[in-house]
Amino acid sequence: MGEETKNNRNRNTALLLIGAGLFLLLDHTIGFFPILAILLILLGVHRVRSRRERKGYVLIGIGAVILFGDHITIVLSIVLISLGLFFIRSKQVHKDDTYIQKQKLVDSVRLGREPWIMRNSSTWYIIGETYMDLSLAILEQKETTVILQGVVGDVDIKVPEDIGVCVISSVTFGQIQVASERETGVMNKLMWQSTNYEHCDHRVKLVLSYIVGDINIKVM
Repeated sequence: MGEETKNNRNRNTALLLIGAGLFLLLDHTIGFFPILAILLILLGVHRVRSRRERKGYVLIGIGAVILFGDHITIVLSIVLISLGLFFIRSKQVHKDDTYIQKQKLVDSVRLGREPWIMRNSSTWYIIGETYMDLSLAILEQKETTVILQGVVGDVDIKVPEDIGVCVISSVTFGQIQVASERETGVMNKLMWQSTNYEHCDHRVKLVLSYIVGDINIKVM
């Protein structure tokens, strides 16, 4: 037993020395903060794969901020491209110009604690969270289209069974869960439509797109 402990200690010491050497070498080559960012992103990916999604996405987000923090042009380019795609998608998806359009840097929307009117809308933000409970929503039209798009987003939507729902979603980094279907990791896309969508008195189309996101659509 003592020999095994000694061997483990020697192995750990060797790994520590190798790790320290690689760190110093990379630090001299590309700098401390890029290394830290890459380690955080890798740790985040590991946690996501270990079913600890939220902590994983936080680590990935922090790593991405550190990695691109010194490259403001790249960050600004991502924001502008995302916003441009948002305007294009809004024009393509909405059948006419009678919809609400909002753009914010940071946003937090919580709808469903009391009755609320659901209208055609398009919302974009850099960082935001959205919670909607459609069981208390007042639907004025047969079909309502909602676009949610941004850079970093956390979306939770509850849909009752008597409302037909169609979901078109994409997340570059993160996860998408719609009813029993789930996509996790990188470059996720998920399209889902309830079986009663074509026959319901009221239908809701959800178009969701984020660079880093956690999307959860529950059908109750």
